[in-house]
Amino acid sequence: MENPVRANTSLPSGYPDGALNKASSGAHATVDSLAEAADHAVRKAKPAIEQAAAMAHQAVDKAANAAAPAADWLSQQGESLTAAQKQLVADTTKYIAANPLKSVAIALAAGFVISRIVR
Repeated sequence: MENPVRANTSLPSGYPDGALNKASSGAHATVDSLAEAADHAVRKAKPAIEQAAAMAHQAVDKAANAAAPAADWLSQQGESLTAAQKQLVADTTKYIAANPLKSVAIALAAGFVISRIVR
């Protein structure tokens, strides 16, 4: 079903022609007033937003500056641990090459102890 559309858009009889213009002007004035109020609110809020953003940037910078020494220390310790691991593997390889039967006996004993603990 179609909705009927009124083709006659004339004002009812007795309705003054200037009243529509007056109402339209009043609506435009209200919209303009609201737009000005919104612009004013934005202008007032902008410095506060910029200040909050600056404070957030400062906080991030402070956190980064505080974390940098810790990251450097961890990096150095990581290198130290890697070197210690390589040295341990090298020493173990030398020991096994020098004492193969003793190494097998130690491995069997360790496996037996671990199997008893796991049960």
